[in-house]
Amino acid sequence: MTLDDIHTIAVIGAGDMGHGIAEVALLAGYPVRLYDINEEAVHHGVDRIFNSLDRMVKKGKVPVELAEQIKSQRLFSTTDLEEAVSKVDIVVEVVPEVLELKKQIFRKLDSLAPRHALLLSNTSTMSITEMGNMTGRPGQVLGTHFFNPPVIMKLVEVIRGDDTADEVVQLVTRWVEKLNKVPVPVKKDTPGFIVNRINAAPAVLFQVIVERCELEPEPLDAFMRTTGLPIGPCELTDYVGIDVMVNVGAYFAEKLHPNYGAPSHLIKMVETGKLGKKSGQGYYDWSNGRPRIDLSKATKEFNPQFPIFVQINEACKLIEEGICSVDDVDRAIVLGSGARVGPMQIGRTVAKLEMVNQLNFLASHYNMEIFKPTRTVLEGGYKH
Repeated sequence: MTLDDIHTIAVIGAGDMGHGIAEVALLAGYPVRLYDINEEAVHHGVDRIFNSLDRMVKKGKVPVELAEQIKSQRLFSTTDLEEAVSKVDIVVEVVPEVLELKKQIFRKLDSLAPRHALLLSNTSTMSITEMGNMTGRPGQVLGTHFFNPPVIMKLVEVIRGDDTADEVVQLVTRWVEKLNKVPVPVKKDTPGFIVNRINAAPAVLFQVIVERCELEPEPLDAFMRTTGLPIGPCELTDYVGIDVMVNVGAYFAEKLHPNYGAPSHLIKMVETGKLGKKSGQGYYDWSNGRPRIDLSKATKEFNPQFPIFVQINEACKLIEEGICSVDDVDRAIVLGSGARVGPMQIGRTVAKLEMVNQLNFLASHYNMEIFKPTRTVLEGGYKH
């Protein structure tokens, strides 16, 4: 199959990410078949696409003719999985981050989609290889991790499973470019891939700080906002979903190291139904929209180098394992996290002894093995 042979896309899941990925494909000229398990979910996804198109028309970003064509001709919605995938060239799975659920979906997709069709997962953390193993076409299974919101964010991590064919990686990379996105290759299948894996370490740091009551969420978020981040770590956790963070933490803890597991306060929030933005309450109250973070409350008791150092350290693990290059780390973090510069670029300005000492302090103070300096950090290799 070539790029010209890709005509129709199916998106499995019409939620936050699914409807956004469908819209991206629609705007790139592809007919899209949008699936979800019930009519309410499908209709909600379609409404969100139409509303987004209307906003872009008003802002002059999309011609009114294109928006009307998408609404009347290009978008088809259904609750019948076979109807969704039986006549498409690419299927993008966008169901919740539960590996067993994804594996079940891939088994069904393999039986229903045409033999030539590529089966892609938008998973943000989980094994492409395990999903591919549920099919009779593991060479045609690949990860395409879009970032939220897909219509705005440029990054797509293109993740190779252990059995993914080279030509499929090349084809999907070109297809992502046709969607007006920037593909960054993930050369080996690893939990969290690039951005979420690198950001997992500072997330653990922020979580343990809150867990120990060393800082409250708002002073911490306010401080991180003053460093130039568009959103603080606790607000980001609410935005992503506290249940998602707990599930991802459990997956990382199983596959990488127990230190990545969610702390008790997050688990308790899930148990009491506080899931963040989606439930209206998490670290913050979302019932009236995005919470207002009082920047005047920014803490003065936090070293802003700490999250950067653990980020660089985590990135070095990926580079040592051959998962990505130094340049790919910075490109992915800038495009996927809204950072002004990538961690490896910052690392070139940091003295080796300072980073080693600070990482050793964090590892000891919080009893976190994952903060211990890597071989690359110990040798100063991150500066090259």
